[in-house]
Amino acid sequence: MTNPTGSSTPKKSPMTPAIRLLKAQKAPYRELFYDYVEKGGTSRLASVLGIDEHKIVKTLIMETDAKKALIILMHGDRSVSLKNLARFLGVKSVAPCAPEQAEHNSGYRVGGTSPFGTRRVMPIFVEKTILDLDLIYINGGHRGFILEMAPADLVRILKPTPVEVAIEKLD
Repeated sequence: MTNPTGSSTPKKSPMTPAIRLLKAQKAPYRELFYDYVEKGGTSRLASVLGIDEHKIVKTLIMETDAKKALIILMHGDRSVSLKNLARFLGVKSVAPCAPEQAEHNSGYRVGGTSPFGTRRVMPIFVEKTILDLDLIYINGGHRGFILEMAPADLVRILKPTPVEVAIEKLD
């Protein structure tokens, strides 16, 4: 596969825990590469790859007030209502993990976090409308490495709980 950022040099596919899990589960996916930029965000990714930002799925590692880690999968062009997520979970509050804690829980570097093959088993929640998309673009477990796949395979493998906690993207 060539790098869609214009380079004709093929990039080597990283054998991440996410890829190992997807191969073991016989899930079809297509690999896409891009030049990772610190704090580039999903809007940059959408622009570089020429895809709809709404179809990009962010993997966010959060924790409850009791320090229980969880994963929330959210559209690239939306943010998570922490208040609504806490209400859904029946907890006092939910907040993003500190980057070091997110990396410790997931086993992935921030910017390369995949919900597949995480170091620790965490409950996974997915914004309900993601499941209505024909294809999604989700991190493959390495910075600059995205997977195109069907949401049905995400559901089959991860068995996430659908939630409705999306709000307009906060800058």
